[in-house]
Amino acid sequence: MTLVLDPPRNCKLCPRLVDYRLSARKDYPDWHNAPVPNFGAAEATLLIVGLAPGLKGANRTGRPFTGDYAGDLLYRTLIKFGFAKGSYEARPDDGLTLIGAKITNAVRCVPPENKPTPAEIKTCRPFLEKTIDGTKGLKAIVALGRIAHDAVIKSFGKPLSAHPFAHGAAHELDGPVLFDSYHCSRYNTNTGVLTDAMFEAVFTSVRAHIDGRS
Repeated sequence: MTLVLDPPRNCKLCPRLVDYRLSARKDYPDWHNAPVPNFGAAEATLLIVGLAPGLKGANRTGRPFTGDYAGDLLYRTLIKFGFAKGSYEARPDDGLTLIGAKITNAVRCVPPENKPTPAEIKTCRPFLEKTIDGTKGLKAIVALGRIAHDAVIKSFGKPLSAHPFAHGAAHELDGPVLFDSYHCSRYNTNTGVLTDAMFEAVFTSVRAHIDGRS
């Protein structure tokens, strides 16, 4: 039996997100304007979990972290650490490919003001759980931000109190290790909450763990 890892294009599970998505389709009919599917192969040693698609980013292009600043830093870092190859040009047909990695979001549809509600996060969690279960060879998960971290911990049925979010922290789960990072958003980098060096330090740890050097 094949696991359904991605919501259907016209997923109706979250009424507020459906209304926002339909409004975007009217305003921007040429955009993706639908749940954003996973990016990457079925087998991957690394899974990256973000928050949700940005209105003018993944909601526009249909590929996670593609079309906004967060993707610039993320894909540049993935290329540097050997998890991607090619050239990232902020469009889904730029030829960029992932190497042993997959990218998804805790919430698959764009939320107003980039703020999903707790109920929407919970409703979308089964797709994250299926993505984790369906990714063969998974050794590491990188959570970009607290919401992604909490979604992953809950997907494994673990108590949040035993696995608090902290940039640079690593959490042993049932199989893969969860690595925490502040989200690579423009706000976080512009305010100094996250620097390139801080972000790369997380992936240094991830690379070492996957390669068996940690």
